[in-house]
Amino acid sequence: MSDRRIHKAAPSVVQKTLKEKIECRGVGLHSGAPATLTMHPAGIDHGIVFRRTDIRESDAVIPARWDLVVDTKLCTRLANETGVSVSTVEHLMAALAGSEIDNVLIDIDGPEVPIMDGSSKPFVTLIKCAGIADQDAPRRALRILRTVEIDDGVRRIRLSPSDHLSIAFEIEFDSPAITEKHLDVKLVNGTFNDTISGARTFGFAEDIDRLRAIGLARGGSLDNAVVVDGGKILNDGGLRFDDEFVRHKVLDCVGDLYLGGAPILGRVEAVRSGHQLNNDILRMLFAEDDAWEWVDLSATVFEDEALPAIA
Repeated sequence: MSDRRIHKAAPSVVQKTLKEKIECRGVGLHSGAPATLTMHPAGIDHGIVFRRTDIRESDAVIPARWDLVVDTKLCTRLANETGVSVSTVEHLMAALAGSEIDNVLIDIDGPEVPIMDGSSKPFVTLIKCAGIADQDAPRRALRILRTVEIDDGVRRIRLSPSDHLSIAFEIEFDSPAITEKHLDVKLVNGTFNDTISGARTFGFAEDIDRLRAIGLARGGSLDNAVVVDGGKILNDGGLRFDDEFVRHKVLDCVGDLYLGGAPILGRVEAVRSGHQLNNDILRMLFAEDDAWEWVDLSATVFEDEALPAIA
């Protein structure tokens, strides 16, 4: 992407990477395949890059970019020009966004990021354990200059100008177990890691056999997803939050939008959006040169009034 229209803002926030490498193991939500994932520190302007260690090196690298999204069926899958892919990247991308990590190399020995507990929280914890290192270069942000919107009459997503990232999300599911359907949150001052990252992915018991028949949800269980059966939550202990379902949709949105290559300074308003629409709005945004610009992120950009409680 071009570096045109760079606006200098002082004092600048610096780029960040990990202090040391860190590893986790788990299974893929959809493939059921075991995988080991290792996050390595990376240099200035490296970005977030996946590398399949089970593929020969010349074909293995997959940058985490919006224009490399090739599938959005119940997850976000990236693929490089040779067709090597990695799927279900959104929860890890959301944790990297919430932890303000700009540069990291992610080795993985399989086709799908481990689902862990179905949320971003385990990845946030891993990042904290590895430690976060400042780098001697300004952090870049993607500032929204004018509103862009997709509305098909059923689903909608809109990006509009703002000095910080905020997301208003509305869901609609025909289940008496899903009572809290709207959330509006400012994602500043650690809000994502503190209040959103623990929200788990979810599904419906009546869909499980159908999904597994088409190769999805093969690694899903009550250990890594909230399962709804009619008006009941099947998981021991129930929900982590009364609005866990919509919180998780916000989590997915944060992860998908971080594929834009930088934190977004803008307002997101979404109704029944999912991975496809989240990616479509980035494609629309980058196709319209007057709708965005790169800026060096200022230390004052996120100063704001106290956040409303959403816990």
